[in-house]
Amino acid sequence: MKATTELPPEPLKTARRELGGTTVSYVMAIATFALFALFVVARQRQPFDLTTIEPYRNAIAAGFGRTIWVSLVALVASTTLGFIFYLLSTARVGYFRAFTDVFTEIIYGTPLLVMIMITAFVIGPAFGSTNRAAMGFLGLIVYITPYMTNIFRSAISSISSEQYMAMDLFGFTPFQRYRYIIVPQVVRILMPPLMNNFSLIIKGSALLNVLSYRELFYEVSLMTNNTFRFVEGFLLMWGLYLVITIPLSQLTKWIDRRWGI
Repeated sequence: MKATTELPPEPLKTARRELGGTTVSYVMAIATFALFALFVVARQRQPFDLTTIEPYRNAIAAGFGRTIWVSLVALVASTTLGFIFYLLSTARVGYFRAFTDVFTEIIYGTPLLVMIMITAFVIGPAFGSTNRAAMGFLGLIVYITPYMTNIFRSAISSISSEQYMAMDLFGFTPFQRYRYIIVPQVVRILMPPLMNNFSLIIKGSALLNVLSYRELFYEVSLMTNNTFRFVEGFLLMWGLYLVITIPLSQLTKWIDRRWGI
């Protein structure tokens, strides 16, 4: 007898109805927000005119590119530092463990804007650096680092004690442990929170505008100050941020479903 994986007629119809109902619900929800946006635009005193942004198109596009570049560099740097701090938090030397705990508490108790300002105006000059944008960027990296450390801690703690016993039995070195056993397993667990932190970095990068770094928020603010077209400018900026963050959110959900995390 030939095996089949087809659903029986009734469950199949039920699944289709549920899928159709979910699709309709999402279409209605999106339409609700679209209508709200149209209502807000229609209530403005000036007529909505995106052509007023045209002279600033290249500058805004460049700011959008800088936002992505800064966010990617901050993601790589904070991930690297987060892993180093995770290793320090598991070290046998008590000072290293205490250092990472105190560092984490300090960062958790500090708003991101405050961290950026202190790094740019206090810590930077103490080390002879007057490049405030670069130091503020460093502050963003430092701020995200403990969050990266926590996702490494959560992912690596998922490795069972039996596997560590097997690694001890076969005499694995610390490098071999991470290279062949731990890293391959934790990568799939790391991906969703890593994407969430990337989204956090992208949104946090907007605060670099206070240091006159010409990212997306700075360029749009400059345009609105010159043209007084606040509605067009800020709606465009909002949309450009969503163009980055919503696909990241959907990618995170897809990874959750695909890898069964």
